[in-house]
Amino acid sequence: MKLGVLSLGCSKNIADMDNFVGIMANRGHEIVEDASVADLIIIDTCGFIDEAKKESVEEIFKFISLKQENPGLKVIAVGCLVQRYFDELKSEISEIDGLIGVTSPFTLADLIENGEFFYLKEPDGVYDFSSRVVISKYSAYVKIGDGCNRNCAFCSIPNFKGKSVSRNPDSIVKETLSLIRKGVKEIDLVSQDCTQYGKDLNEKTDLKSLLERLNNIDGDFWIRVLYLHPDHVDNELVDSILSLSKVVDYFDIPVQSGSTRILKKMGRIKDSDRLRELLFGIRQKAPHAILRTTLLIGFPGESEATFNETLDFVRSVKFDRLGGFVYSNEEGTQAFGQKRTIGRKAAKEMLNSLLEEQDTISAGRLSQFKGQIMTVLVEESGSSYSLGRAYNSAPDVDGVVVLKGHNEDGVFVKARITDSYEHDMEGVILDELA
Repeated sequence: MKLGVLSLGCSKNIADMDNFVGIMANRGHEIVEDASVADLIIIDTCGFIDEAKKESVEEIFKFISLKQENPGLKVIAVGCLVQRYFDELKSEISEIDGLIGVTSPFTLADLIENGEFFYLKEPDGVYDFSSRVVISKYSAYVKIGDGCNRNCAFCSIPNFKGKSVSRNPDSIVKETLSLIRKGVKEIDLVSQDCTQYGKDLNEKTDLKSLLERLNNIDGDFWIRVLYLHPDHVDNELVDSILSLSKVVDYFDIPVQSGSTRILKKMGRIKDSDRLRELLFGIRQKAPHAILRTTLLIGFPGESEATFNETLDFVRSVKFDRLGGFVYSNEEGTQAFGQKRTIGRKAAKEMLNSLLEEQDTISAGRLSQFKGQIMTVLVEESGSSYSLGRAYNSAPDVDGVVVLKGHNEDGVFVKARITDSYEHDMEGVILDELA
């Protein structure tokens, strides 16, 4: 069978689809990029917020339209959007050939091979490792768990992902070993919330113990932890990340708001003062540590005053990296149906002004690296320049280092940083690290 695969949404979906592709390739199926020659297209969907749902539906219809030139093509949507809206999609998109909810890559592979294209059961998002491909070549997302036990008032994820379930640590280690042997240089650990890892296993298994095991794997590579819920980041976890040699000092902590009033309405535990204490504490222990966050603008109760509190919070913390999105009123959440106090257009304007402010902050934070010699992972080399990342940039969401000096891909090099901007840096390669 010739299969085409499209992964939408978050990095967890990428990890799932990389595993699915590896399983199907091992079973003798051919993975193709050209839909005109495919027998079947798998679209891994996102159902988080309106914009993501819209993108998923648009991609479904785009591939359905390809049936005109490839009449034998079957299009199957899988994952989060399907888990959340199975009946609606089935009744409203008659041209779809299959709908499969949140399943493990193994279950998905079995369903496809057995021709069972319509499938909906309880979410099943964790799995043992068998085989996977490496799509991005030198970095790879490794999913350590799925689902969420938090009750953030704005978030729909528990409705279609279910409760938090952790992967067996042996399986995670096995997958990491396989990736390192294939030349991967950065392992990015992902989950709905990595601080929940191991809570459902045994008292000896948690994120800290997992990081220690991964850190002990032989090889020259980085480990990066993404998605740390601020209410459950403690000093022990911070110290663990800072002390382990292969774990980069990068803290992805989505605070969502800098207003105590809004945080309380969101169902978050820590108020703005405690969040500042956490973030300032990390900086005090490690001034070079990178702080990344995500902010949600326009949640019910938002006002010019609460937005200004968030703006002041951002100015005081001086995040290195920051992303944001506008509140989406999602059915099934605690906040669903609550009256908006800020219109969507106004919220977008607020977000844009916040991001403009952050550009200035980010530029200032990056300027500290000018003149320094940094370790850079070269991901794309060319005749005149190369592109890479230092520890301060996560793949897909942060900036790059533009390097003068030709070098091969997939190696760590020493580079002197010569310039910096809002998101990116420039540098000159000195030599390859041994």
